[in-house]
Amino acid sequence: MASLNDIRSTFLNYFEKQGHQIVPSSPLVPRNDPTLMFVNSGMVQFKNLFTGVERRDYQRATTAQKCVRAGGKHNDLDNVGYTARHHTFFEMLGNFSFGDYFKNEAIPFAWELVTKEFGIDPKRLLTTVYHTDDEAFEIWKKVGVPEDRIIRIDTSDNFWQMGPTGPCGPCTEIFYDHGDHIWGGPPGSADEDGDRFIEIWNVVFMQNEQFEDGSMKALDMQSIDTGMGLERIGALLQGSHDNYDTDTMRALIEASAHASSADPDGPGKMHHRVIADHLRSTSFLIADGVMPSNDGRGYVLRRIMRRAMRHAHLLGAQDPMMHKLVPALVRQMGGAYPELQRGQAMIEETLLLEETRFKQTLDRGLKLLDDELADLPEDAPLPGEAAFKLYDTYGFPLDLTQDALREKGRFVDTDGFDAAMAEQKAKARAAWSGSGEAADATVWFDIAEKHGATDFLGYDTEEAEGQILAIVKDGAELTELKPGETGMIVLNQTPFYGESGGQVGDTGWARRLENEDEGATVTNTQKMGGGKVFAHQVTVDKGTLKVGDAISLEVDHKRRSAIRANHSATHLLHEALREALGDHVAQRGSLNAPDRLRFDFSHAKALTLDEIRQVETEVNEHIRQNTAVNTRIMTPDDARALGAQALFGEKYGDEVRVVSMGTKIGSGKGNDGQTYSLELCGGTHVANTGDIGAFVLLGDSASSAGVRRIEALTGPGADAYLRAQREVLDAVLSELKTTPDQLVARIKGEMSKVKELTNEVATLRRELAMSGGAGNGAGGETREVNGVKFVAQVLSGVTGKDLPPLIDEHKSRIGSGAVLLIADGDKVAVAAGVTDDLKGSLSAVDLVKAAVAAMGGKGGGGRPDMAQGGAKDASNADEAIKAAEAVIGG
Repeated sequence: MASLNDIRSTFLNYFEKQGHQIVPSSPLVPRNDPTLMFVNSGMVQFKNLFTGVERRDYQRATTAQKCVRAGGKHNDLDNVGYTARHHTFFEMLGNFSFGDYFKNEAIPFAWELVTKEFGIDPKRLLTTVYHTDDEAFEIWKKVGVPEDRIIRIDTSDNFWQMGPTGPCGPCTEIFYDHGDHIWGGPPGSADEDGDRFIEIWNVVFMQNEQFEDGSMKALDMQSIDTGMGLERIGALLQGSHDNYDTDTMRALIEASAHASSADPDGPGKMHHRVIADHLRSTSFLIADGVMPSNDGRGYVLRRIMRRAMRHAHLLGAQDPMMHKLVPALVRQMGGAYPELQRGQAMIEETLLLEETRFKQTLDRGLKLLDDELADLPEDAPLPGEAAFKLYDTYGFPLDLTQDALREKGRFVDTDGFDAAMAEQKAKARAAWSGSGEAADATVWFDIAEKHGATDFLGYDTEEAEGQILAIVKDGAELTELKPGETGMIVLNQTPFYGESGGQVGDTGWARRLENEDEGATVTNTQKMGGGKVFAHQVTVDKGTLKVGDAISLEVDHKRRSAIRANHSATHLLHEALREALGDHVAQRGSLNAPDRLRFDFSHAKALTLDEIRQVETEVNEHIRQNTAVNTRIMTPDDARALGAQALFGEKYGDEVRVVSMGTKIGSGKGNDGQTYSLELCGGTHVANTGDIGAFVLLGDSASSAGVRRIEALTGPGADAYLRAQREVLDAVLSELKTTPDQLVARIKGEMSKVKELTNEVATLRRELAMSGGAGNGAGGETREVNGVKFVAQVLSGVTGKDLPPLIDEHKSRIGSGAVLLIADGDKVAVAAGVTDDLKGSLSAVDLVKAAVAAMGGKGGGGRPDMAQGGAKDASNADEAIKAAEAVIGG
């Protein structure tokens, strides 16, 4: 019996032999279709190729695409476990032509694969075509299908459209007849909903383009889009009518039975089926970066997880069991989808965390449900208020309550539930309005309430598509932004990081999908509405941006890479500071910008040179380790218990991202206890520490009382800084004509020479001044004023520093008296001295102040025997000397 893995390989290998490129499955979170919550078909990743927006180096492709249908328009969640073919997760096999081959090749490919490669009896097959597609009808006849087994369908079942406008075309399908022992009729008949005739293949001929007025024209590039459900064809080839009997699903059901000690085919059969299906969807979603939350995709994931966990509870499982089933899934599908292997640890941890938390409230919630039902008539619905209490207090999504009631033949008053939800939102809005938010906070609350949280895709990609949900300018909502206008746009999903946690917001570009020449430059991204809404500040370059537009988004990669490097280096810096200074070090603020990083931390004194060197060396050692930067999701309490450092100023919800990087020097790898840096952080980071490049610590300074601030550079910024430093060093070496190893000795020698020459010059200046050779203008000779010897002189070629020793020499020469010297240079300096025998009756301070004032200056001070001051202009030196004489004369 061929396994699902064998069938997948057979399909892909067949089309590879037919010249098709095997293209890996795209992630479940669509990057190129903002209208979808999850990828739900094989053609999603090729949408832009079909419309001609994108070109690749191949025109034929084949894929096994992972798909999820559990939210929005395509929602199979309620039927999973109760039917033979409904799943939240499934694989879609497909082959595609982008303007290469068309009907004449696509139909024979399909027929040959199904009848020869898979060996299905042609007599058990019939086909359908769109009622006007005579060409497809004739091709089916040509490959050998009898006319009475080719059915014309005149409904949209056999005409595919991407939307109200755009590429479209007729379909043709292959059905398998399971036999008359199963109820049902052929497609197009009154009994077509039965299970006898099952569709196993669908081929879309994309040959037309539809316009708003309803008209169509032929596309210049006619293409092929096909789809075959792996689970459905697998059940057929393995001799079953039930997808859950295939080898992969059966292995997961057996794993569920083993973990719960419940018979896989007993009364709990349906529970095992739900668990097996939901295990696949939750694991693949987590592997693709979706984490459980209370909004958007994360909320859908949480609903699926909790639905599976409730069914595990109904099987009698006392302890969390979903995480125990992940190894079985990896064994079955990890070979085809290596992301399961890479993400196994995170998948298991996330499931365990969610189930542990959910089990704490499940019993109480189910008891509340039973208590509510006990007081109601058997045919009465559960009141909406009770269902809302289960949701609001115990985390029961409405559909989980409905699922539990379904087994009892009961239902929920959904109108009452909606009313209770609206009342809670009104209370939350009133609380927000009174919280002191900015004046325009109301508009962001309205947007958050209407559209929900923005899905952030930026952990995994820097390019995606989004749909404009709202436009805000000057605090008011608009419907459009015209060329040259600046405003804020909100999208359903974005790869742009909104400023928070010290990391600056992303910049980049937003282009209209309908016309890539039109769009805007994104100059900043901020989180608004309590952090739920990502607001992109844009300036429209060309065209008009309107609410509802589909937009291609591209983050400035070079800038984001630099920000990531600085942010990751901040984590390493934090731990290096703790290692060097002590455990009292805690973050008190940060900035992670493209050109630098800044880190504020608690510490009472400046770092010594040795401490700076130690920190810088340790950060660079961990960069060179080039270890992976890993992220896990857990509760804040669990993260702190693990030893994770919380970031200053960050607000934490029910779950947090815990970022770990590096291993302690000298320790082995792979043990949590040896992780170097472990922090709670919602920012973006490098994949490996080596991506940081280099780290240069520029120094530390005081930020506030008890808080120090470090500035540092990484990557290209560090390289540029080191290069500039080297250029300065080279210039110095060239000027001094020496080598790096001799530079310090050479500088010390030169400084010694300079000191000797400086002293020599100072001596010569004093000698010149004492001889009168430096005199300039009045004075120089000893005179007598009021019985006191007085020497006054204006000197050029000397500085203020030269005046005190000259004063002392004059005092020594005259024995008793006063001296006033004025240095007339770049800066005018004044000094006065009084011999010790006179300082009781005459103060040098008074002489200086009088002289300075006469030259238009202020101040001056010192001791009674020696004082100094300064002035801007020495042109009034004669007046200054006269003022000093007046002081002496009394």
